[in-house]
Amino acid sequence: MRRSDLEILDKSIIEDILNTNTICRIGLVDGEDPYIVPMSYGYTPDCIYMHAAPEGKKIDLLKIHNRVCFEVSDSIEMISSETACGFSVQYRSVIGFGKAELVSDPDEKQQGFQLIMHQHTGKGTWDIPPAALESVSVIRIRIDSLTGKQKLL
Repeated sequence: MRRSDLEILDKSIIEDILNTNTICRIGLVDGEDPYIVPMSYGYTPDCIYMHAAPEGKKIDLLKIHNRVCFEVSDSIEMISSETACGFSVQYRSVIGFGKAELVSDPDEKQQGFQLIMHQHTGKGTWDIPPAALESVSVIRIRIDSLTGKQKLL
């Protein structure tokens, strides 16, 4: 990281960012081009779960190349100035890398979907009918690495 003075070294802050937000941007490989998609997610210390339609571009890309990058950010606020170069942005963000896999085990799909629902609502358990789970894909990203960066004024 070029700006080591902005790096988040406290793992509890990284955990807070991942636990308190609801949108994760996932970066996929599309041939020679990057492809970024914002997605709802559920976080555990070693995985991120997301859900998607059973078919589509991101599913097709993951089947070809499952290495991904993801980003979660919060506390984004523009700091105004009287001069153009005096503006700044206050933020916290996390970038991670890992392998994405489509979850096929029904119990793990249920667990992943429960985590996504909890991330968005704070509610622990939801009644998710098996037919509903069969109609979606659940994606698990096994996290290889995480870094955090913040600028708080």
